[in-house]
Amino acid sequence: MSKADSQKVVASNRKARHEFEVLETVEAGIELKGPEVKSIRAGHVSFQDAHARVERGQIWLHSLHISPYEQANRFNVDPVRPRRLLLNKHEIHRLAVKVEEKGLTLVPLDVHFSRGFAKVTLAVGRGRKLHDKREALKEREQDREARRAVGAH
Repeated sequence: MSKADSQKVVASNRKARHEFEVLETVEAGIELKGPEVKSIRAGHVSFQDAHARVERGQIWLHSLHISPYEQANRFNVDPVRPRRLLLNKHEIHRLAVKVEEKGLTLVPLDVHFSRGFAKVTLAVGRGRKLHDKREALKEREQDREARRAVGAH
């Protein structure tokens, strides 16, 4: 089975690539409770202001909203609780060093299932200024037009 077959993207943070310049990506597992997994499978995930932080030698995902699973009623947990990300010590240390550089942050790009496990793709990114965002939109539009022109002939 190829990697493309084993990954199912459930939700993606579309604003992240617009707001941040992505320098590097890392795949991390998410520590979840049972009803949260079912809710993610149903696609009830929102990235509003979601970000990751290194705290006490671990990486925590903050403000990722996973809606309560209706059938779980009393077993549901806080929808925006901090969730621990599962990475090995070396990866955590490497990311912690990068994040301490000026202006870099950890941003979740998507939530997906890989071989049955919920994973998040984290990006080490630098915030874009307004003129950078406009420049990126302009470049994307020019690429799209060039592809259309090539496809028309």
